[in-house]
Amino acid sequence: MIEFKAIYVIWLREIKRFIRAKSRVIGMIVMPLLFLIGLGYSFNSLVHLSGNVNYFDFLVPGIVGMSLLFTSINNGASIIWDKQFGFLKEIMVTPNSRISIALGKIIGGASTALIQGVLVVIIGVLLGFSLSVTAVTLVFLVFMLLIAITFISLGLAIGSFMSDFQGFGIVMQFVAFPLFFISGALVPVTTLPTVLKYVAYLNPLTYGVDGLRATLLGTSTFGIGLDLTAMLISSIIMVFVCAWAFTKGNTT
Repeated sequence: MIEFKAIYVIWLREIKRFIRAKSRVIGMIVMPLLFLIGLGYSFNSLVHLSGNVNYFDFLVPGIVGMSLLFTSINNGASIIWDKQFGFLKEIMVTPNSRISIALGKIIGGASTALIQGVLVVIIGVLLGFSLSVTAVTLVFLVFMLLIAITFISLGLAIGSFMSDFQGFGIVMQFVAFPLFFISGALVPVTTLPTVLKYVAYLNPLTYGVDGLRATLLGTSTFGIGLDLTAMLISSIIMVFVCAWAFTKGNTT
């Protein structure tokens, strides 16, 4: 059973934590800005892509995906924080279902990730991103939401079985960076070596980034229908994995 009041309370707590942590707001702007300037401007005249798309425009949706990935997956650290201060134990002994607690954490984290994604798009436009405004442009919000849900759920699931920040950080590096580099965020998936190309097809972020390009830039590799289907499936699976982890993981 899903308790909407519990979901709302946990969501509100996550939003308040985000608003009060001004360093997080600054950090979510600085890192994408450095990537866009450092990579986008440096390689814009060197990298030539098909379809009359310049590299900077190609890169912006990839950096949006990168920002969502790292912000979302690092939300798993909030579980460790809640364990250390006893908050998680307190909410786990309430009558609220595990799926409600998981959904509250996921939706709260997804809300902050969406803010970051929109900010990166705005920064990209200010730096020269050629935003293609069409009837499906606003669907980019759906793709950002699905990316956030997928990887917040993954981060929370992993965090449920861990008890220290250092160990979580190391695990996340081994998980997040490979997902990022083989997602097509920096280079087209079609240019990857054959083995990595097939691995990329199993990576949910690949379809998330491609969907962002389809909605923001008007070009994609797989088509918006396949991208949306893949992200819906991955987000649903990961939500249930997260709920299972909350039940089986260490909550003390």
